[in-house]
Amino acid sequence: MSSQSKDILVGIVGVGLVGGELVKQILSINKAKNPFKIVLLASSRKALYTSPENAIADSESWKAKLDSSEEKAELSEFGGYLAGLVAQGKGRKAVIVDNTSSEDVARLYPEWIAQGLSVATPNKKAFSGEKKTWDGILAASESEGGGRWLNESTVGAGLPVINTLKEMLGSGDRVKKIEGVFSGTMSYIFNNFSAPSSDAPKPAFSEVVKVAREKGYTEPHPADDLNGYDVARKLTILARTVSALSHSQTKLPELQSFLDVQTQSLIPAPLEGLASGDDFVGRLPEFDQEFNKLREEAAKEGQVLRFVGVVDVEEGVVKAGLERYPVTHPFATSLGGSDNIIMFHTERYSPRPLIVQGAGAGAAVTAMGVLGDLLKLV
Repeated sequence: MSSQSKDILVGIVGVGLVGGELVKQILSINKAKNPFKIVLLASSRKALYTSPENAIADSESWKAKLDSSEEKAELSEFGGYLAGLVAQGKGRKAVIVDNTSSEDVARLYPEWIAQGLSVATPNKKAFSGEKKTWDGILAASESEGGGRWLNESTVGAGLPVINTLKEMLGSGDRVKKIEGVFSGTMSYIFNNFSAPSSDAPKPAFSEVVKVAREKGYTEPHPADDLNGYDVARKLTILARTVSALSHSQTKLPELQSFLDVQTQSLIPAPLEGLASGDDFVGRLPEFDQEFNKLREEAAKEGQVLRFVGVVDVEEGVVKAGLERYPVTHPFATSLGGSDNIIMFHTERYSPRPLIVQGAGAGAAVTAMGVLGDLLKLV
C-alpha cells in the first residue's frame, strides 16, 4: 500500500526577473519542510520537464539546463503533463505559475483549473481582460475537482491586498469602498510633482516624468503609464472579486473588460498616438503650464494631486483619475518613492479604514506574493 504524497508539483511559465526570483525563493525553503517540487520550467521558446524525483533543486544550474533543453515551449502540453504527474501519485497537487504578461497564457487558465490544477500568477490579463475568460475561471474553479485561482500579485505585488479582500468577503464583511494609489509610476510622479507644501522649488511635470523614465519607474514609452490603463486593470480585478465573492448582490457594473472603467488619461490630446517614447518626453514640456495650473489650484485649497483608483461599491462606480486630497490625508503624508497605498472602507473597518501600504512593484516582492499564494495550497 503506497503512502500518500504531500508533494505540490510546480510548473513555472515565464522565467525572467520574477520567474527567476520565484525559483530562488522556492528553493530557499528548508528542504525538510519544502513541499514544492519544480517539475516544469518554460521560457517563450523552450521547456524543461522533470520528474518529481528529479525536480529542480539547484538555483544556480536550472538556467543552463533550460537553455540546453531540446523541448519546445508548447503551452497546450503543460496542463496535461502536470495532470498526468498528479494522477501517478496519490495526494499530489499541482499548480501552474504564470509569470508572463501574455493573453495567450491567460486564456488557458479555465482549461488548467478544470483539469484540477491551480493557477498562481501576477499576470493581470485573465482577471481584467475579456469577461469570457473571467467567467471561465470562476466556473472551472467551482466545478467538481476544479483547481484554485490565486492572484495576490496582480494588485500591489506582494502587498496583502487581494487576500485581505477575499478574507473580508469570505467572512461576510460588507465592502463599501476601496480607494488607493495603485500605480507605482503615478505614485512617484505625483509624490514629487505635488508634494505637501514646502519652500523647495516646484518641478515641472515633464521633468518629473523624464526623471521617472530614466530611473526605470515608467515604461519605455511613458504614455503606457499616463493612460491610466494599469490602474484600470487593477480596479477591474478588485471590482470583479467583490462582485464574485460578496455574500449579497452589489451595485457594481458588470465590467466586460478594464476598458469599461471610467479612466482619466493624462496624455495631452496632441500627443495621443505618438509612437516614440523619446518624442513624447521631448514634447511634454509644451503642456507643463496646464499641469502647473492644476497643482496651483489644489495648493490654494491646502490640497495635493494624486492619481487614484476607486471601487465604490455603494454607488456602483469604478473609476481612475486625478483627485485632490488634503495635505493631512494619508495619500499626501504617508507615501514615499513609488509606494502603493490602499484603503478598505468596510462595515467592520468603519469609520477608520484598513490601510495597506508599501512597495507595489519589484521582482522580489512580486515573487514573494506568488510564493505566498503557493503556500495557501499546503
